[in-house]
Amino acid sequence: MLRMKNNFIMPPIKLGYSDGSGKVNERHIAFYRRRCRYLGAVIPEPLYIDKGLREIPTQMGIDSDDKVEGLHALVSSMHESGSKVIAHLNHPGRMANPLIPGNYFVSSTDRPCENGGAIPKRMNAGDMNQVIDLFKNAAIRAEKAGFDAIELQFGHGYLLAQFVSPLVNDRTDEYGGDFKNMIRFPLEVLDSIRKSVDLPLIARVSGDEMIPGSITMSDMVEFSSLLEKHGVCAIHVSAGTVCSTPPWYFQHMFVPKGKTWEMAAAIKKDLHIPVIFVGQINTSEDIERLRAEFPNDYIAVGRALIADPDFIGKYLGEVQGAARPCLACAEGCLGGVKSGQGLSCLVNPRAGKETEIIEPAKTPRRYAVVGGGLAGMEAAIILKQKGHEVDLYEKEDLGGQFNLAPLTPNKKSLHRLVPYLVQKLKDEGITVLFKEAVPSDLMKYDEAILATGSKPAVPEIPGLDTYFWADILREENLPENKNVLIIGGGLIGVDIATGLIPRNNRITIVKRTTDFGEDMEMIAKKLSLKMMKEKGTVFSDHTYIRKIDGKTVYAERNGENIQFRDIDIIVVSTGMRSFNPLEETLKDIMPAYVIGDAKKIGNAQDAIRDACETVIDL
Repeated sequence: MLRMKNNFIMPPIKLGYSDGSGKVNERHIAFYRRRCRYLGAVIPEPLYIDKGLREIPTQMGIDSDDKVEGLHALVSSMHESGSKVIAHLNHPGRMANPLIPGNYFVSSTDRPCENGGAIPKRMNAGDMNQVIDLFKNAAIRAEKAGFDAIELQFGHGYLLAQFVSPLVNDRTDEYGGDFKNMIRFPLEVLDSIRKSVDLPLIARVSGDEMIPGSITMSDMVEFSSLLEKHGVCAIHVSAGTVCSTPPWYFQHMFVPKGKTWEMAAAIKKDLHIPVIFVGQINTSEDIERLRAEFPNDYIAVGRALIADPDFIGKYLGEVQGAARPCLACAEGCLGGVKSGQGLSCLVNPRAGKETEIIEPAKTPRRYAVVGGGLAGMEAAIILKQKGHEVDLYEKEDLGGQFNLAPLTPNKKSLHRLVPYLVQKLKDEGITVLFKEAVPSDLMKYDEAILATGSKPAVPEIPGLDTYFWADILREENLPENKNVLIIGGGLIGVDIATGLIPRNNRITIVKRTTDFGEDMEMIAKKLSLKMMKEKGTVFSDHTYIRKIDGKTVYAERNGENIQFRDIDIIVVSTGMRSFNPLEETLKDIMPAYVIGDAKKIGNAQDAIRDACETVIDL
């Protein structure tokens, strides 16, 4: 393995910051330079080896010599901090993005991914030789660009894994049938690269693809031993497949932390080379556990460095303060890339904006921030860091509605954000006044930030007298073994349903349209709806509630009158409305800036980002 200043590595995470040319730009350089300072090595985002094999249109490439200059600049910028840089080379095979014009699709099979996608061409000898040349030429460019090592993707359901997987590889020639044949082509690719460059080679594998009939741990234990014999210097152990088990591929908060660590430990037993542990390593306790058990191996920290670029520096004691927590939610780091905006982060509004510097205020002022939800706390912290004097008003609990978010079964990791922000307020010396701010309170300030949030939008339904909102998830309100009707099937309605199901409540959820879980992050949505269906949830789309009479709810669905009987509890989740009682009063008295839900209804990431963007220039 490489000689590195420590055993911390940033694994490859797609950024989506390119302009479509595949070339490195200043945004890439600034992003990685901000994060490499305390790391032994960085693996930048996967580099496409052919323009027709992109996963996202804005991916970085290494497919042609005109990319070398930019890649060299990227590598050199990280070398200045003493960090090594590793090129991650991958061929997606049938998982190339079918929405990108010009993409083509090859595989060990001619069957598409079972979850959808393009129909690939079953590769012949000529196709295999072409793939070997693509990998070999990309490796040669990586060496020219100054990379210190190369990581090859043998996992996650991409091309080389498509040969190894018995679920995908249905060939009857010398590259299919038994395990020895199925690994033949991946090893040919590896051997060709090893003969072409002098750089150390790392293999990334999925310890288990987490789908019946596919790659399993026993396969990867044997394969990893063979990879070592073929010259690989470390095995990077992840899990899942982008095709069939994306929650494992993305290490989403819905999958258990530590499973990939167990896989790496099992693979390590038969190796004489180190392994790289990865997967939701986002607390100091995670690092302590792995370092204690595996002191000579490597730890890959990815999304925790998106949330806080100094995460490792803070763990090592070289940077003071608590780390801004990664929630493993994928809202920004996956959602931003999927939307075409590029990687962002729910908890870190500066992710991807490292080229923009926050300047100290030229004229410090006194600010009142009204509302202690996510937007209000973020705004207060940034204002104080810019040199302003800040007081924060909150009449109830700091954190606002986000305090309800971790109460659903698979979102426990969200509980870390509010305590972090509360502690940050204390560390910055921001005074919190637990009272409802009225105009007379604000007259002593120069300007005000109005972060008063939102309230549930409750429809006018005859007989709707007693109901809950998301507050039904609080321990003191949680029902058990009841018939619950949820009016509104968006993000909040679905989250409420998943929170009630474990208490043996029987759920009926109604929506005026058809998209249950609308606006949810895609993995959370898919798994939440799957859970609801498995637990017998009744979904009623195109449904309008007309009146409520005792335990009977009268409704209309597609023009037909229907009834829901024996309903014990009604929950209303039909959206939110902005709550902004102070703006009109203050507009002729003092400058006042409205942020977050008080300005426009959005999600947690929207609130934090809006707070940052609004106050950053004040």
